[in-house]
Amino acid sequence: MYRDHTKVVQIGNKKIGGGNPILIQSMTNTKTEDVQATVEQILALEAAGCDIIRCAVPTMEAAKALKEIKKQIHIPLVADIHFDYRLAIAAMENGADKIRINPGNIGSTERIKAVVDVAKERNIPIRVGVNSGSLEKELVEKYHGVTAEGLVESALDKVHIIEELGYDNLVISIKSSDVMMCARAHELIAEQTSYPLHVGITEAGTLYSGNIKSAIGLGIILYQGIGDTIRVSLTGAPLEEIKSARRILKTLGLRKGGVEVVSCPTCGRTQIDLIGLANKVETMVQDIPLDIKVAVMGCVVNGPGEAREADIGIAGGVGVGLLIKGGEIVKKVPEDQLLDTLREELMNWDSNKTQK
Repeated sequence: MYRDHTKVVQIGNKKIGGGNPILIQSMTNTKTEDVQATVEQILALEAAGCDIIRCAVPTMEAAKALKEIKKQIHIPLVADIHFDYRLAIAAMENGADKIRINPGNIGSTERIKAVVDVAKERNIPIRVGVNSGSLEKELVEKYHGVTAEGLVESALDKVHIIEELGYDNLVISIKSSDVMMCARAHELIAEQTSYPLHVGITEAGTLYSGNIKSAIGLGIILYQGIGDTIRVSLTGAPLEEIKSARRILKTLGLRKGGVEVVSCPTCGRTQIDLIGLANKVETMVQDIPLDIKVAVMGCVVNGPGEAREADIGIAGGVGVGLLIKGGEIVKKVPEDQLLDTLREELMNWDSNKTQK
């Protein structure tokens, strides 16, 4: 089911599905038992734009730590559980807003029922997660390998187990590190269920390769109207996941807000350190709450014209910096003052527009 028509699910103070905005999720890499470190990381992720946070719960101490963590954060917390059903129950009892389980590794139907009963009592959503790395042997044999069809069948089998226990407050995730397999799996499952889908390319890799794979995979899936929450899974700092997720959503026109920086490739006409300048601008604008496009151009010849589609732009020449609006040069400044001039314009953006 496409996101406009998926089931609405309440996760803490957020709603997903049914056409609600796509929410960004990340996962802490601290020891959940370390409340202070975990809270500090979550607060930093909140400030960067994280909407939902997931924490690993490998021990009973971690499950109990959720109660104190919840008191100090402002976004929904998802408890990530594997193998031990008692940890899922303890996580919910200590304030988890959602739990993520794979019923296949929780154990017997009785244990799954024990988890479902607590979730039902507290109206806590369950995210049923299936990963290509843990696809059941019989499905691998049935489909002659790990396939999109096998992932979908596995996920729906797990969903049916919980439905048969009388519970349908569910979210589904099916993940693979194979981009095209993951995209195909989401296309297939979207035709067969109305539950909200959490989308991500699992084990995508380092900051470089992971961003490329995630941008392509999430782009394919989200552009088709599939997906209600996302995570960019990177081997790196969780803050980088949020930056990338926000940019992916903005690029697809699925989220507004944040300064978009566009810059030209370098060429033989470039007479300034364009690479350094563009990176400085991108860093500078991260905390500026404007929904505009900024162009950074390295050539005073073509810069004004190329920057026409941006709200504001800068270009550099030999010792000279240009401030550009609407494709027209509005100010010339010494090159070493170009960055400060741009920042001043952005910080006074609303008042500058009013004066016009």
